[in-house]
Amino acid sequence: MPYYARKHQLHNSLIYHIMNRGNKKEQVFNRKEDYLYFIQLLKEYCARFEIKLYHWALMPNHYHLLLEINDPENISSCMAGLNRAYTHYHHKVYSTVGFLWQGRYKLQPVQKERYLLACGRYIERNPVKANIVDEAHTYPYSSAAFYCLGGPDGITTEDPTFIEFGSEITRKRKSYVEFLFNSDATEETAFGNLEYPKGDKQFLRKLIKENGRYIPKRRGAPFKRIVA
Repeated sequence: MPYYARKHQLHNSLIYHIMNRGNKKEQVFNRKEDYLYFIQLLKEYCARFEIKLYHWALMPNHYHLLLEINDPENISSCMAGLNRAYTHYHHKVYSTVGFLWQGRYKLQPVQKERYLLACGRYIERNPVKANIVDEAHTYPYSSAAFYCLGGPDGITTEDPTFIEFGSEITRKRKSYVEFLFNSDATEETAFGNLEYPKGDKQFLRKLIKENGRYIPKRRGAPFKRIVA
């Protein structure tokens, strides 16, 4: 994890965009059962660490999570446990060995009030950009259907800024479908590179004040990945 995220600026007013991908960009989810197992792990870890998971997407070779955690200092333990548990599963099912994940994970602080929905759209449009589906809400392994179609999925907590789409639920869902359909090229830059926080000038100044920087700085020995 970036040093600036690890040291000071982890606090409850921040949202975290987290991504990890397969080692050498190889697939980590090969069949329906793999996705469902990881989703079950997400459910367990969200409950254990008091996480609100607002937006997420599982892609064949990577995943995105946009979350809020009650005690941000627990992020490392949560993500290490999640990745390790799925690694054990993958090695057992596919008789594989070695590193499953490319690294620990990437983390991007996101300003809640201004960029939560935008980051959510970036995440939920991943299957569309990858030409897996034409419409984001038809992809079964993301939070898009939760917002577009309704009904609990067991892990998604409603985005607190979802209210911006109105109070009438049918209209709100329809508006969100349109929101997902209309991509924003600037989001590729903002959320495609997790090395930089996303927020307004005041938000970034606050990070600098707390940390002396907002550009990530890695320190210490490389992370030793745990494999089965």
